[in-house]
Amino acid sequence: MKLSMMINYSGDFHADVERVRELEAAGLDIVWVPEAYSFDSVSQMGYLAAKTSTIQIGSGILNTYSRTATCMAQTAAGLDYVSGGRFVLGLGASGPQVIEGFHGVPYEKPMARIRDYINVCRMTWRREKVVYDGKAVQIPLPEGEGTGLGKPLKLINHPVREDIPIFWASLMGLSVTATAQYADGWLPIFFDPEKFHTVWGDELKKGQAQRDESLGQLQISAGGMVAIGDEFAGDAADRVLDMARPNVALYVGGMGARDKNFYNTITQKYGYVDEAIEIQDLYLSGKKEEAASKVPREMLANTNLVGTASHVKERIAAYQEAGVTHLAVTPIGDPTKTIEQLRDLMG
Repeated sequence: MKLSMMINYSGDFHADVERVRELEAAGLDIVWVPEAYSFDSVSQMGYLAAKTSTIQIGSGILNTYSRTATCMAQTAAGLDYVSGGRFVLGLGASGPQVIEGFHGVPYEKPMARIRDYINVCRMTWRREKVVYDGKAVQIPLPEGEGTGLGKPLKLINHPVREDIPIFWASLMGLSVTATAQYADGWLPIFFDPEKFHTVWGDELKKGQAQRDESLGQLQISAGGMVAIGDEFAGDAADRVLDMARPNVALYVGGMGARDKNFYNTITQKYGYVDEAIEIQDLYLSGKKEEAASKVPREMLANTNLVGTASHVKERIAAYQEAGVTHLAVTPIGDPTKTIEQLRDLMG
């Protein structure tokens, strides 16, 4: 199992780079760089590539609306080149608030669009002429659109790898099925290793049944906050878990529209139906702190790794049993010490 961590897109980037260098030495395998509607992550990942030597650098995530499919392929190939083959392409659809509100692009066919982007990226990295007629992407432009002067082209450079790993941040239904069928890896949220099958089991099985064997096993990156030690037992564990409440309440209560919030749906599928409805009602009424207080303690405990060393070791085993290949961690306290502790517990 690999260890991964995400840096903060609104933090001190240069300080984060120095911390990543320390974590690289401590055994961190991959750092994810988010973008949202902050500074672009590509420039930051290029900088990280120059400052590190072994750690993998992943986009967590690049949305498939603000860059064309071939631009995404060029970008991934470029980052893989400057990092010496250490790049991981994390893709996602984001949401209409960001795509339409910030980028001014219609939020259409998100699942089909990501699938098309995956196909175009792989064609481009194989240096095939890009001729593609998908549901969301057509290259070159179809007849009757544009000047009519476009022609099929292939990437000029020879990529370091033609099989750059692609992770898909999918949430529900057909997107999860398509992830299991087409992507190298999956970036879920609120992943409970004992209960995830109740939310995504059928979709994952359907997609994996149609998966090309050449892709290998579906990699999964999941985890949460990590705090290890006797000082994090009992009530102390609750105090750490409480730190996650505002963010969970934001997603479950405030993301998307009242009748179209996938995070709320996930929470309900886990069995917290009444709690999810109450959290959303409170959050949308402006009662954010009260909404946070209603996040189920069990949900927090199961989606984070907080407690004694023996307890955290058991949680690591649960993630491994669930098929998680990349344990995504948010250290509470000293990140370097936490990575070293995890490495010891993982043997």
